[in-house]
Amino acid sequence: MLRPISQRRRRSQAGLTLIEMLVVVTIIAVFAAVVGPKVLQRADVAKKTAVRQQINSFNTALGAYKLDTSLFPTNEQGLKALREKPEGVNGWQGPYLPQEVPTDPWNRAYVYKYPGEHGDEPDIISYGADGQPGGTDMNEDIVSWKSK
Repeated sequence: MLRPISQRRRRSQAGLTLIEMLVVVTIIAVFAAVVGPKVLQRADVAKKTAVRQQINSFNTALGAYKLDTSLFPTNEQGLKALREKPEGVNGWQGPYLPQEVPTDPWNRAYVYKYPGEHGDEPDIISYGADGQPGGTDMNEDIVSWKSK
């Protein structure tokens, strides 16, 4: 016995076919393959930009520190001297940073060297994603003497 036309129509329109599902999944996979790397690349560029801005902020704070104390913090004092008065330093008017000294976007401490090897100012370095000197792309060092 044949079912009425309205029941047959409802059954054929009840859901998606396997082919329709495969087409949708394929479109999503292609979209993810094309767009995914672009999004990750943008995140990498944002991290490098954040490091450059932070190094510039350190340089500004170090300039104010030197104006007040007539010298830059030593290697032992490091960037911490921008938040807490080092022992035996006269003229300190800090804190020179609004919050604690941050880590870089890869959660590593910035390297501070004074006297620096690249001029009269301190060297400030982030070793990038790998945390090792040298490298390219995301592993490239971001340094104060090239951040200006």
